[in-house]
Amino acid sequence: MSKPRTVLSIDVGGTKMLAALVRGTEIVDTHRMPTPREGDPAQWLTALFGAIASWRGAYGSVGAAVTGIVDNGQWSALNRKTLDIPDGFALTETIERLAGVPVLAANDAHAAAWGEYAFGAGNREDMVFLTISTGIGGGVVLNGRLLEGLAGHFGQSRSAEWPDDALEDHISGHWIARQAAPHQSGATARDVFSAARDGHDFARRIIATSAERTALLCRNIQLSLDPRRIVIGGSIGLAEGYLAAVDRGLEAVPPRLRPSLHAAALGENAGVIGIADLAERQQNLRENQR
Repeated sequence: MSKPRTVLSIDVGGTKMLAALVRGTEIVDTHRMPTPREGDPAQWLTALFGAIASWRGAYGSVGAAVTGIVDNGQWSALNRKTLDIPDGFALTETIERLAGVPVLAANDAHAAAWGEYAFGAGNREDMVFLTISTGIGGGVVLNGRLLEGLAGHFGQSRSAEWPDDALEDHISGHWIARQAAPHQSGATARDVFSAARDGHDFARRIIATSAERTALLCRNIQLSLDPRRIVIGGSIGLAEGYLAAVDRGLEAVPPRLRPSLHAAALGENAGVIGIADLAERQQNLRENQR
């Protein structure tokens, strides 16, 4: 079996941009930058490629994992509260111009789902991946196939209780920080988890409410897709005590209906490892078709 080649992986989320040189599951080098809140994605990517100019020639393809919708290389926002970008931005075309090599682009949670399926907690079984952080992303792998398009965007679910908001706006890091504001001015989600560890009831209530809503989401996913496992990642999903709180929210569910929850094994590297593997697979397919 041939050794994996080095791929440049780019992960653009609501708070950070991460570039990584990836060889199989090995992270060779990384560079992080805050995701700008102003300008346009072409400027952000130009700045990122300027910062990693010394890597040019070290990779033969690029995998780009981004928050939002990716259709045929075109990037659009799904929830503008997470990251506001223009609809139909030419993502792969822009990166190909900057990198000079073939590019594959996908939603960041889809990429992370594939990473966890192939190399992490998914164990190559039918699975759903949920990343709970700034927002909520998701991905679905069934019968060894990553579902594309809108599949897995569970955080965008609506309910009669919040008809004008996405579900993620009542669970994720932004929501946790907003709920804490009356109790601790300027608190971040990280601060709320710290306050909960210190015994503050307001923080414990906020986290418990978020976890209960995530538990209900997992229960509905189980009824819809019946995956062998649901893998949970992200800065909120992997925060101390959060997954245990979600599990507690499922204690009353009959065993046959209860999802099997697992902590993501690859951490923040799931997306860059997953998109690197997908880009490598596409590159191999192209070469085999020549």
